Amino acid sequence: MIKKSLLGAALVGFVLAAQAARADDITFAVVGPMTGQLANIGDQFKQGAEAAAKAINEKGGVMGRQVKIAIEDDVCDPKQAVSVANRIVANGIKFIDGHACSGSSIPASAVYAESGVLMMSPASSNPIMTDDAAAKGWSTIMRLYTRDDAQGAFIGPWIAKKYAGKNVVILHDKSAYGQGVADAVRKTMNEGGLTEILYEGLNAGEKDYSALVTKLKGMKADVVYYGGYHPEAGLILRQSSEQDFKFQLIMPDSIASPEFWQIAGPAGEGTMFVFPSDPQAKPEAKEAAEKIKAGGFVPEGFTLFSYAVIQAFAQGIERAGTDDPMKVAEALKNGEAIDTVVGPVVFDEKGDLKNAAYDINQWHDGKYAPIEQ
Repeated sequence: MIKKSLLGAALVGFVLAAQAARADDITFAVVGPMTGQLANIGDQFKQGAEAAAKAINEKGGVMGRQVKIAIEDDVCDPKQAVSVANRIVANGIKFIDGHACSGSSIPASAVYAESGVLMMSPASSNPIMTDDAAAKGWSTIMRLYTRDDAQGAFIGPWIAKKYAGKNVVILHDKSAYGQGVADAVRKTMNEGGLTEILYEGLNAGEKDYSALVTKLKGMKADVVYYGGYHPEAGLILRQSSEQDFKFQLIMPDSIASPEFWQIAGPAGEGTMFVFPSDPQAKPEAKEAAEKIKAGGFVPEGFTLFSYAVIQAFAQGIERAGTDDPMKVAEALKNGEAIDTVVGPVVFDEKGDLKNAAYDINQWHDGKYAPIEQ
């Protein structure tokens, strides 16, 4: 009986110790469209975050604590994003790598801010997210990515100069992201002296855009800037090709994915898009990119930005000496650079990146690469 009691006590002690060890782990939630039409973006988030966590843990973790990743799916839907945000907060998770779509990040940010947890998006670009947060005194809403107005200031004047005298159309998908970036490009393009012949929203998720294509063909559109995502862009190009109509498509960062070419096929040849200067080309990304590729995944699109968010959380916690999200956010905004796979990053008082740089990329034969500007 004594031996059994001792054995039972030992087992209880072992279980309690294991629970204590697990409790001492630090969990970062990764939120994005893990399912649905934009699931490729969610997969990029997941792959980047998990690779970063593994690399950090191999070096001893964060202040001796192992990093765990919890994956959540918001399908880029605003209502589901709020539901996911409430669940994350209820689970006691203090750091969120996400969301992806601005239409999800903006409503979810209110849940996180009111709960005092830190959200850092590696993809959402609508300025409203951080502008409203700053106006309301929410200090824990940040992004490790660029803003639509910065992207507009970059590409709008370029379009105005390169396509002066041409028939330019601006389309958007009516989302916070798509319309936001389209408006930013329209503004700076107009300021550059070029006015569009058509500005119009389309309904995302449809399968037949032949009427739109016929309209563009009748207007003799030379250039179309489309604020939206790859499924619609690919279909519009393919259906344009079926009508033997060719125009120059220019897009924001959303088509940095092989799925664009899978939908568009050869009709996608020559399509241009703006993206932050290729993180895969940076020396800081070499080791991480090689390891991710060795696992069978190409770190395109937002993969390395998601990786960088996890790095920022880890360094912020170490810099603050605590995992208190308010203090971590303050430490991240102190003007000192954070070392990441996308290079050194510095945050301003709103939680936005300073000094973002861009490339204009072009699709050719199923792959894309920067072009000379």
